[in-house]
Amino acid sequence: MTTFKSMPRTARKRMVIKLGGSTLEGLDESFFKNFKNLQESGVELIITHGGGPAINRELAAYGIESHALNGIRVTNEAAIDIVQSTLIGKVNPALVHELTTAGIAAIGLNGFDGQLIVADYLDKDVFGFVGDIKKVNTSLLEALINAGVVPVIACVGVDEFGQALNINGDTVASEIALALDADSLLLVTDVNGIRINDEYQLKATPAIIQQWIEDGYIYGGMIPKVQGALECLRAGIPSVQIVGGSLEGTTILAKG
Repeated sequence: MTTFKSMPRTARKRMVIKLGGSTLEGLDESFFKNFKNLQESGVELIITHGGGPAINRELAAYGIESHALNGIRVTNEAAIDIVQSTLIGKVNPALVHELTTAGIAAIGLNGFDGQLIVADYLDKDVFGFVGDIKKVNTSLLEALINAGVVPVIACVGVDEFGQALNINGDTVASEIALALDADSLLLVTDVNGIRINDEYQLKATPAIIQQWIEDGYIYGGMIPKVQGALECLRAGIPSVQIVGGSLEGTTILAKG
């Protein structure tokens, strides 16, 4: 992946927070308070989000079938129109409104805005209109961050011909974190981290996670989460966490 050139960043801490679709519908006052506390402590925040439950409702309403493969939504031509209109037209502005109401300056974005997320097909024969990120316009994000505005990014990319592409939310979060050289990445889900044998794990390492995947303890939508986390660790992002709405959960460390 390549990025557009951006201005050198300051020494302030920078955190990308990814909100899962199911999490979005259960955010409460304490979440926004924790978020605002982070911001007031000097952390530069960037939000990315999905919208699975909202998309599922719209697909069902139109009688469009959809399924997941390895945690990625297979997206046909009819489904991509629903994904685009739901994420950009409903989920994103609703989240921006909640943040603004909580006293947090925020602006909604998607891949079309300033060519923020340029993508190509991941594998059209297998996944349909699902994207693989090629470029992130970091200059746009840096300008907003420097102005004290939180970018709120929907996981819709665009190819060179202007075709919308659905991109896994965890993939968007990890690629944005990498592009912005973030200090940490928080993947906020509807569970408080990685759960093994009904017990949430406080810490994990790449080797342990790989073993959990092989043993079938990690499966479905958690697979792209941990894969994105491990990619960020390998690229040098110091801290990756899979957390619940309290912003606490499993910290994934490069080494034990």
